[in-house]
Amino acid sequence: SHPPLCPTGIKCGGVLSAPSGNFSSPNFPGLYPYETECTWLIVVAEGSSVLLSFSHFELEYHDACAYDYLQVYNGAARDRGNLLGTFCGHSPPPPFSSAWHVMAVIFRSDRHVAKHGFAAAYRKDACGGQLTGLSGEITSPRYPESYPNDAECRWSIGGASGGGPLTLVFADFQMEGDQGCSFDYVALFDGPTVSAPRLGRYCGSTRPPRTVSSTPHLLIVFKSDFNIGGRGFKAHFYSAGECQEVFTAIKGNFSSPQYPNFYPNNLKCQWSIHLPTGYRVKVFFLDMELEGRSSLTGGCDYDHLSAFDGGTENGSLLGRWCGWESLAPVTSRSNQLLLVLHTDRNTAKRGFSIAYVGVVPMNISCTRTDFHIQIPVQSLAQLERNRIYLGTPSCAARVVGRNFKIHTRFDTCGTESQRRNNTSVIVSTLYIDFSVGDQEDIHQYEVQCEPKRKEASVTLIAGPDPSRLSQAENLVDTQQWEGEAMDAHEIKSQDTSDIVFISICILAGLLMVIAVVGLVLL
Repeated sequence: SHPPLCPTGIKCGGVLSAPSGNFSSPNFPGLYPYETECTWLIVVAEGSSVLLSFSHFELEYHDACAYDYLQVYNGAARDRGNLLGTFCGHSPPPPFSSAWHVMAVIFRSDRHVAKHGFAAAYRKDACGGQLTGLSGEITSPRYPESYPNDAECRWSIGGASGGGPLTLVFADFQMEGDQGCSFDYVALFDGPTVSAPRLGRYCGSTRPPRTVSSTPHLLIVFKSDFNIGGRGFKAHFYSAGECQEVFTAIKGNFSSPQYPNFYPNNLKCQWSIHLPTGYRVKVFFLDMELEGRSSLTGGCDYDHLSAFDGGTENGSLLGRWCGWESLAPVTSRSNQLLLVLHTDRNTAKRGFSIAYVGVVPMNISCTRTDFHIQIPVQSLAQLERNRIYLGTPSCAARVVGRNFKIHTRFDTCGTESQRRNNTSVIVSTLYIDFSVGDQEDIHQYEVQCEPKRKEASVTLIAGPDPSRLSQAENLVDTQQWEGEAMDAHEIKSQDTSDIVFISICILAGLLMVIAVVGLVLL
């Protein structure tokens, strides 16, 4: 006989708040009904985790579990970033330990083919457990209250499908301290057991450093002795290897973990861009979709991406973004820029894709007849002067004091006159050759002057990744760079052509007056 549609009043789902318990699919061990959806929310004491195991499991099979399925989530929300797994068929899910004190289980059946369903048991695990999610949070027992004496907890992290090396970051840490950490301590092991290489042993009130495993497994052991406690610790883990990166190349690309798929929840990721002295960092947002703004405050209170000038979060904030936005490029004021992604416990999105390029700090100016280009030597210290030229290699830069300089007339160095927006402009190309061996890497900047107004501009036309960055982006800021202003006599010398021009005009005027007076006298 066929199972019925789920009749009204049948027990299906609910909130399970006891320290332990059992639940099963409707009609178990009989066939579950068609077109049924049940949600069980397991809530235990804060600071604890939920241990979930299955004693029986039989659902309709599909290779993508598209028909009947069971899903297990960290937290209360049905959110892809919290999903621990989707299951069907006859193979029972592995035992699960939640990353915090809430776990959700969802069962769904379609209108065809019913099986006997599942039976599951859960219990509160006050200390330790097996954590299999892509990300999560671990706290010492009773945190932030003082942890108990004579405690020993073991958290084994790993086993997530596609999981890479694990990163562990301590947000808070305060324990009894002694020189050898022999009383109360946290020990980290690079594998699933204490026989794996030890990554560190910590106590006291100094937060342990960020730790990255070399395997997809990490074991955390917490132990306290018979007296003197502390607040304990709070730590986050994630298996997103692309979540902590440092870039030193002049240009690069990076994206949020698992992009373009949904990023994990409960992350704090940092991307640090550190370029040679004198450079600025310009960041381009190629794509971004994060959780939206708070409806209460209108701010980016949930998931957000922040940019800081310099290498730490103490630097000045250049921007903080969330939601689905098209963002203008951002330029640092120093040679370092830090991007930080925070995600909370629910509502994950696609994330972001970013490109950056090191902006060569240069000063471009022009008169009615000449280009003046100046680049601090420290910005291109690794380059010979003949690697920097205007138009042709014969117009290479000279080294004058602390600067590479190019001073050339408009009728040389590959300059040409063009008409743009009904205005006559003089245009040339500045080449900066970063090539090493067979790896060609030549950045090209279009240098433009409007002689009538004596206004110069520069645009990067090849270098970072022209296929992805708009050719029209003004990547170079042409104001005087701090500490690199031209000498006063050099600035004056730029306008000698104007002085000559004005002098000729005055002389012509005087000759005209003399001629007129002469005619009158005659």
